[in-house]
Amino acid sequence: MDLSLKDRRAIVTGGSKGIGLAVAHEFVGEGVDVAVCARHADEVEAAAARLRRSGRTVHAAVADVTDPEQVSAFVEGAAAALGGIDILVNNAGGARPGSFASLTDEDWQRDLDVKLFSQIRCTRAALPYLRASGAPRVINVNAVYAKYPDPAFFATTVNRAACLNFNKALAQELGPEGVLVNSVNIGFVATPQWSNIRERRAPELTEEEFFARLAAQEVPLGRFGRVEEVSGLVAFLASDRASYITGAVIDVAGGMGKYV
Repeated sequence: MDLSLKDRRAIVTGGSKGIGLAVAHEFVGEGVDVAVCARHADEVEAAAARLRRSGRTVHAAVADVTDPEQVSAFVEGAAAALGGIDILVNNAGGARPGSFASLTDEDWQRDLDVKLFSQIRCTRAALPYLRASGAPRVINVNAVYAKYPDPAFFATTVNRAACLNFNKALAQELGPEGVLVNSVNIGFVATPQWSNIRERRAPELTEEEFFARLAAQEVPLGRFGRVEEVSGLVAFLASDRASYITGAVIDVAGGMGKYV
């Protein structure tokens, strides 16, 4: 399938590893020029070096999406380096496991900043450039927990629900301008984030044992997903093949999520 993405320009937040890096790889493979950011300089540079092997333009910068000034500087730098912005992938995030009793005000605020407010800030900064694009797309990477409450991930459940409402409201507001806004809701996908969760929750188990146990309990397909199974859908939503899709929430979760 030709996605007709060649020479478009994309920003991917949290693009140094995991799903973000997979999305960036998917894009450069389709002929897209990309800008990626993350918090750690060594990881950002390593990701950029790998992406540049494609021959596409790659802009990489250290940026914390919870800092409005850093977000603005990154987006402006990306637009200058790429010559504009056609696609914004709001992928940055992080899990903060904990029950209602264990989460502090600081935990709640940090989780809200890295999930909801990162999407708000990045979209606000990118919107002037997206409005100048002939095929503007905003794709938000969220989680099935937004619609499938789990008290073990209390903050994620609450804050990702807010992200879905942001996604829907933004799609309605920007639809008349032709800016498409969609959400990809992930379930259990094998990423460094889940490795960190395993270290906190079940250090006595190997990664394979931990993933298998969780998948057996929650996922009808019985396994964790691969990052490439997410990045393919993101690329599709960025393409002209998805030109009549906006305000959608699409699960990539192996059937996980007990809701209609």
